[in-house]
Amino acid sequence: MRRQSLKAAVLMVAVEAVLTGVNVMLKLAASDGMSLSVLVFYRFFFAALFISPVAFLLERNKRPKLTWMVLLLAFLCGLVGGPLGQNLYFESLVYTSATYVTAIFNLAPAFTFIIAVTLRVEELGLKTAAGRAKVLGTILCIGGAMLLTFYHGPKFTLWKPPIHLLRRHTPPPHAAAAAQSSNPLLGCVLAVLAVLLYSFMLILQAMAKKGYPCPYSFTALMIGMGSIQCLGYGLYRERDWNQWKLGWNVRLLAATFTGILGGGVVYGVSTWCVHARGPVYVAAFTPLWLLMMALAAFLFLDENIYLGTLLGAGLIIAGLYTILWGEDRKVKVGIGQSSQQPIDSHPQNTTKV
Repeated sequence: MRRQSLKAAVLMVAVEAVLTGVNVMLKLAASDGMSLSVLVFYRFFFAALFISPVAFLLERNKRPKLTWMVLLLAFLCGLVGGPLGQNLYFESLVYTSATYVTAIFNLAPAFTFIIAVTLRVEELGLKTAAGRAKVLGTILCIGGAMLLTFYHGPKFTLWKPPIHLLRRHTPPPHAAAAAQSSNPLLGCVLAVLAVLLYSFMLILQAMAKKGYPCPYSFTALMIGMGSIQCLGYGLYRERDWNQWKLGWNVRLLAATFTGILGGGVVYGVSTWCVHARGPVYVAAFTPLWLLMMALAAFLFLDENIYLGTLLGAGLIIAGLYTILWGEDRKVKVGIGQSSQQPIDSHPQNTTKV
């Protein structure tokens, strides 16, 4: 169990590092004038090309029979994680900064806990210390998000970073005009909706584990359906065929990086971690993403850091680790209770460990 927990923690740290690179790539592609709906499709397309053979090789002798419920859950995961969630997330990056959107995503543990309790995937448990900690952490996360949204404050200037990737190429005129558009409130609303959909996707993945305990194969199903859905939405939104062309430029780099690493690898690893430790555990690593993204945005995207961002992010992180403490407390109590049973009361479980 300890080895599995350590493996899950290392993998989730790697996931947050890759997602930081994804945000940088998204900003570069958007500044070059690439249609976001087209980029979402290419992300899922390249992710499907990567994860499908991996799932076939790793789980070829383990896959149970597909059921209609598993297909429905894969379809819903592809929908909320693809054309709905990803397009909302990409649009929020256009209207505000990458650091700002990443800070909003720290609401994922709180939203995941609320949805899990609502759907009875997890118990509220107000009579226990773990349950009270999760409720308190949820309140702190929501309060931090509101502070981050409605309070800007003074700007913090540390030093002038020597690298600014957005200055290394000249965007087309329409892209430059789009890059100058800023609407933090709209960006916040879109980001919150994207977080809700992400949390809902984690819950659906946890539900799918019961009937289909093959994380990579389920990820391949989810991404395959999501790519078809993203293609339909992209064709509806973007009729200019020049937007669909990929040359040897930042668009191809963004599509392959966000697809293979930010799509296939991230979705596959996240699904495995959901199966191993649960949806709340996976969502609990988003504050690390905030710290990585704030540093990357300052170093490479010439973004500023404000007092409101720091205070709001601090509250969200405090709430997040309060939720994580409650989750860890619940696991320890569960282990303690199970350890009081006789060793041979469930002899059939010894062969499964």
